[in-house]
Amino acid sequence: VQLQASGGGSVQPGGSLRLSCASSGSFFSLNDMAWYRQVPGKQRELVASITSALSKTYVDSVKGRFTISRDNAKNTVSLQMNSLKPEDTAVYYCAADSRGRGYFDSWGQGTQVTVSS
Repeated sequence: VQLQASGGGSVQPGGSLRLSCASSGSFFSLNDMAWYRQVPGKQRELVASITSALSKTYVDSVKGRFTISRDNAKNTVSLQMNSLKPEDTAVYYCAADSRGRGYFDSWGQGTQVTVSS
């Protein structure tokens, strides 16, 4: 499975961005999907996930601000990010549990999100 992320950029605090990730997988609708982020010197952090059954989870720091969604007809997963804060600055990666093994084994190339005034 190949994942292609897009939509990153620079925004002022309080602004919004929408990340998208296109999957080449033939069984996309069966894959749990997620967005992670990473800043230099820190471990990659799970930001949000969505299962094949549309169950969603979020890290506490983004609850109420970020929304993960998927479009199985287009093989895409998106992350709508509102009320962005400087601490949201990171490289964001989409990920897929491509084999249904309970962990994310396929990764996109990452897209930079910078929140700064």
